[in-house]
This record gives sequence, structure tokens and C-alpha cells, in this order.
Amino acid sequence: MRYPKFLQENGTIGFVAPSFGCNMEPYYSAFQNALKVWKGMGYKTSLGPNCFVGEGIGISNKPELCGKELNDWYCDKNVDAIISCGGGELMCEVVPHMDFARMKSTEPKWYMGYSDNTNFTFLSATLMDTAAIYGPCAASFGMEPWHPAISDAWNLLCGKIDTVSGYGLWEKESLKDEEHPLAPYNVTEPTVIKKFPDADVELEGRLLGGCMDILQMFPGTSYDKVKEFNEKYKEDGIIWFLEACDLNLMSIRRALWQYKEAGWFEHVKGFLIGRPLCMGQEMFGIDQYRAVTDLLAEYNVPIIMDLDIGHLSPMMPIICGGTAKVSVKGNEVKIKYTYR
Repeated sequence: MRYPKFLQENGTIGFVAPSFGCNMEPYYSAFQNALKVWKGMGYKTSLGPNCFVGEGIGISNKPELCGKELNDWYCDKNVDAIISCGGGELMCEVVPHMDFARMKSTEPKWYMGYSDNTNFTFLSATLMDTAAIYGPCAASFGMEPWHPAISDAWNLLCGKIDTVSGYGLWEKESLKDEEHPLAPYNVTEPTVIKKFPDADVELEGRLLGGCMDILQMFPGTSYDKVKEFNEKYKEDGIIWFLEACDLNLMSIRRALWQYKEAGWFEHVKGFLIGRPLCMGQEMFGIDQYRAVTDLLAEYNVPIIMDLDIGHLSPMMPIICGGTAKVSVKGNEVKIKYTYR
């Protein structure tokens, strides 16, 4: 696994928009404020041509232009790390325009983003053997003040920390809107971790995963190299981290079935599941827990649910493709990255 160099002081941060750009509020003002913050910290910024564009369908621009932007900024020797402008809907259409061979042949750099950015963070690990950070997009760094989760993502990108933990409270209703673009997370709900079986957990392995809405598209395509990845790293074992955005309970269950049948869960050591947006929903007599545990119980590995991963903020930054030691004791989770 290739681990990029950490972002150094006074380095250059590149920004691309292979999914949505920051062309509308509240993202425009939030991103502008983030740029101001980074400038005040002494960092240089390099903005791709699509960062403030909204001419595409479900993404910032035409897929081929989004792909070119990502290829060029990733391979630019003057850019030290990349943060995606945002998530979106159809970054999958950009994937055929990503030059994975070119990017793999250049010096690796950290790429950070989540949600639709699974199209790159996941494939970076499985196709390029290069770790990426499943974490907040650029506009989130414009909030005032930074939530500890934002600080953790930044410090991880800069190599200042190697451990992240849960945050205790999560946001059910956001206060961020067009009139309040810099609003911080409105954390009001206590985090309650669910463990199946209900016991403290110590895991060590290689992290792989992302947004289930996106991952379900890959099985059966030419981009599905998960079985090869699993075989290469079978001695480490795989810890899957998964979270859902638009999927309802039945969609989550269908997605897990698809991954199982595609052989994705070979050599699995455990599952880390983030809070889904359909949290609290019930369908056909099952809840969000049975939507997962009914399908995964056969692996006889720990399933940890309602973690700070994904769309219900805050989120722990996860190194996709990286090795880690995961500890869950009571209602506390800790992830220590080991970079093997």
C-alpha cells in the first residue's frame, strides 16, 4: 500500500470538483471562508477549473472535464494534497475518465472527500494501491469554529495525529443554510454505539469501504478488483467501514447481499457501520440493525453500528486502504492508524 506524504507547513492544497462544485450557497461562502482560513495558516491553494462550476448533471461539469481536472491536479508536482469540493450524485460517470495508470505512476498524494467521492477514495485503494482519506469535503472547513472532527481530519492530513475517536454527540438537524453558511455542526444527540455481539472489541486489519450508495455500483464492472485486493492483503484481514446516504433499509440489505455474492467479504475481520440517514426507520418488521446483522451474522465477526462515520455529522476521518487498530470499549471507539 502506498501512503502519500503528509501535508507540510506552507504546502499547497489542491481542490477539484469531480462531484458537485461550490457554485451555490451555502457551499460557496463556506468554501471561500475555508480558503481564507488556510491562507491565514500559511498554506497555498490551487483551484481546479471546476471548483465553482455547476454545468454538469449531478456533478460540476461534463464527465470528461471533471476527469481531466482530477488527473491533472493529482499528477501536478506543485500540489501536495487534494481536498474534493463536495459530494454529489453522478461522479460514477467521471470514473471512465480517470487515468488510474497515470496517477499510479506518479508520486502519491492524499485525496480527501466522502459520499460520492467514494468513486475515488475506494478505487484509489483497490486499483492504485494508494491510501486515501474518507473525510470531510472542502466547504466543511469553512465552519466557525471547527468541530473536533474537522480538526481531526486536518491533523490527520498533516500527519499530526495517528488516532481518532468518537465525538459523543451527533447532528440530527443542521443549522447550516444559505443565510448561515458558516454554522458549525449542531450536535444535540448522544452517540450510542451498538455492538453485535454486545461485547468490547479489539480489531486489527486493513480498512476498506465508503458510501454504500456508491459501492453497490462496482460489482460486475471492470473497476471491481476487490477480490484481488482481499487476496493481496489476506494476512492483514479486512475491516469494512460502511455508511448509507439515500438508501432505505431494504436498499441497504440488497447492497450487502450484492457485496456478499460478489465475494467482497472474504478475509473480513469486522464491520464498522456509520449512522444511516434512514436512522430510526422500520420496514417489513426490521430496523436498521437487522437490515445489516441478518446478512452479516454468518461471518462471525464483530459488527459495530451507529458510529461517527458518514452523512450524519460529525465523522471520524477514515484512511481507506490503510491499516489500523480499532478498539471499542463501552460507548467509546478509537481508531489508531499503523500505516503498514
